[in-house]
Amino acid sequence: MGIVNLTDNSYVKASRCLKTDGTVDLDKVLEHCRKHISDGASILDIGACSTGPGTPPVGAEEEWRRLSSALPEIRKEFPGVQISVDTYWSSVVEKTFDAIGPFLVNDISAGEADRDMLTVTGRLALPYVAMHMRGDSMTMQKMTDYPEGIVKAVEDYFKAFAEKADKAGIRDWILDPGFGFAKTVDQNYELFRAIDRFKSFGKPILVGISRKSMIYRLFGITPEEALPATQALHLAALQKGTDILRVHDVAEAARTVEVYRRIS
Repeated sequence: MGIVNLTDNSYVKASRCLKTDGTVDLDKVLEHCRKHISDGASILDIGACSTGPGTPPVGAEEEWRRLSSALPEIRKEFPGVQISVDTYWSSVVEKTFDAIGPFLVNDISAGEADRDMLTVTGRLALPYVAMHMRGDSMTMQKMTDYPEGIVKAVEDYFKAFAEKADKAGIRDWILDPGFGFAKTVDQNYELFRAIDRFKSFGKPILVGISRKSMIYRLFGITPEEALPATQALHLAALQKGTDILRVHDVAEAARTVEVYRRIS
C-alpha cells in the first residue's frame, strides 16, 4: 500500500502533495501514483488530512475538496489499481463512492469518530480497514494508560469492533493494530511483538510503521533517516503474519517482500 498525502503537514515531507495556496498538486499526485505502481504497489492510499499526533483535523468538507480534485484523475489513469481513501468521515465515503465507485475505506478510528461510518460502509458493501486508537490526533498521546496491558487492550478493542462490523453488514475488513496512535514507543514494540496473535481474528493484518516515531524517536533521528530501520521492521512484520504494508517507500518495501519470500 503506497501512501499519497494531499496535505502540507504530513510527517514525511516527500509525501506531501498540497501547494502553498492550498490546492492539490495534481501533477505531483499522479507522479507519486505512477512511481508507487511502477515500484510494486497494489494499493494506492490517498489521504487528505494528516492524522499524526498533534496535527489538527481539517474537517470533512476540506478533505473532500482536496480528494475531489484528485480521485477522478487517479481512477482515470489507473483503472485497475485498488484505491484506498484514508478518512474517518462517512460523508467523504459516500462522495468518494459516487465519484469513483468501489474503493477501500481506511478509517483510523474504526468507526468511532463518525457514528454513521460503519452503517454507510456496510450499505455500500465496501472493504474496510479498522485501526486501533484512542481519542483524536490532538489528544491520543495523553491516552496511553492501559491497565490491562496494550496487547489485551487492542485484542479487546477488535473483539468489540468485530461485533459492530457484523451488525453493520461489514464482512470484508482488515485489522490495523494502530502503531503510533495512543501508544508510547515501548508500547508500540510490545504490540509489534504480538502481531501474530491478531491472526486469530481471521482477517488480513495491515501494518503501518513507515518512518514513524517509534523508529525515529528511539534513535534520535529524523523521519527522513528512518528508512533502514523501517525495512528491518517490515521484514519482522511479514515474518509475524502481516498481509499488507502501508509505506512511503514502495520500491524498498517490495524488495523486502521479495527477500522474505525467498527466505520463508
